Amino acid sequence: MLSDQTQAELVQQIRQWSRELGFQQLGISDCNLESAETHLQRWLNAGFHGEMGYMARHGLKRSRPQLLEPGTRSVICVRMNYLPEPMTQSRQRLADPATAFISRYALGRDYHKLMRKRLQQLAKRIGEQIGPFGHRVFVDSAPVLEKPLAEKAGLGWVGKHSNLINRRAGSWFFLGELYTDLPLPPDQPVKNHCGSCRACLDICPTRAIVAPYRVDARRCISYLTIELKGPIPVEFRHAIGNRIYGCDDCQLTCPWNRFAKLSTEPDFQPRQRLDSRILLDLFSWDEERFLKLTEGSAIRRIGHAAFLRNLAIALGNAPRQEAIVAALKGRMDSASALVREHLEWALQQQLSGKRNDAGN
Repeated sequence: MLSDQTQAELVQQIRQWSRELGFQQLGISDCNLESAETHLQRWLNAGFHGEMGYMARHGLKRSRPQLLEPGTRSVICVRMNYLPEPMTQSRQRLADPATAFISRYALGRDYHKLMRKRLQQLAKRIGEQIGPFGHRVFVDSAPVLEKPLAEKAGLGWVGKHSNLINRRAGSWFFLGELYTDLPLPPDQPVKNHCGSCRACLDICPTRAIVAPYRVDARRCISYLTIELKGPIPVEFRHAIGNRIYGCDDCQLTCPWNRFAKLSTEPDFQPRQRLDSRILLDLFSWDEERFLKLTEGSAIRRIGHAAFLRNLAIALGNAPRQEAIVAALKGRMDSASALVREHLEWALQQQLSGKRNDAGN
């Protein structure tokens, strides 16, 4: 059993190690997520998770760390900045209907492996200091309520858009957790500073934030372009604009992100010019090229068919161009039934000129 003094000294040492490993902040949470569990259950009961069955699949393990990893007493939470470019540049890309907009977290190398490795290194240093201890690393890889844990650990507060916000760093950061059997002193949560602000609710293209702190994933562009496996509902297609993988609108408008810091991690910098590719360029990729150029990227997990589905919608929303019409027609014969349905919709938009450019 560690004494109180030893615990305090160890925590200070862990914070120092975390900074050396490239994390911008570390906090410690206990395992009581009763309030978050209630919120999660209401969200699931409303069906807001859509086809994300994994959100309900693991029972109470998601909100009770001891059930997921027996013996857990404290959770070490970390955050790492990932913003690869100034937000003014991101806004410019989003405003150009010929450019493919990809959520900024996915422009670089997939963060899961990098952060998991760093957390494992942190655990190794702790073990070298105190001896063997029970632990398990998580980076969006298991049923973990990472945002409520990070909130309890003092890394920020969960905003009205459901992202974690930090007063000094905005919300452009990844989260990771180290479940431990160590009785570490928890940090204090910080106050919620959203106040009466409605910026994220008002900017959401599909009105997915149906109420403060309540997001209907079935309407969210990130869900529609990444998680949804079938056809994207017609009612949301114009609003998707040129967003082909995820959506950053709520972060781009959040006032607290004026304090956001650019990432210093080389792996989070844009790869394959994905920050500025035009739609027609990406649409020309066959499956082999898609797999090659998205290797090591989070984008790869949606597969080539969903990639083309998303691009077809974006091309349908783009200003009329004969090259787009020709490209859409050229894909028609070889496309799967899923992709073909979106190609037909996009072609109709191009030929009729009925587009909602406000979606951008």
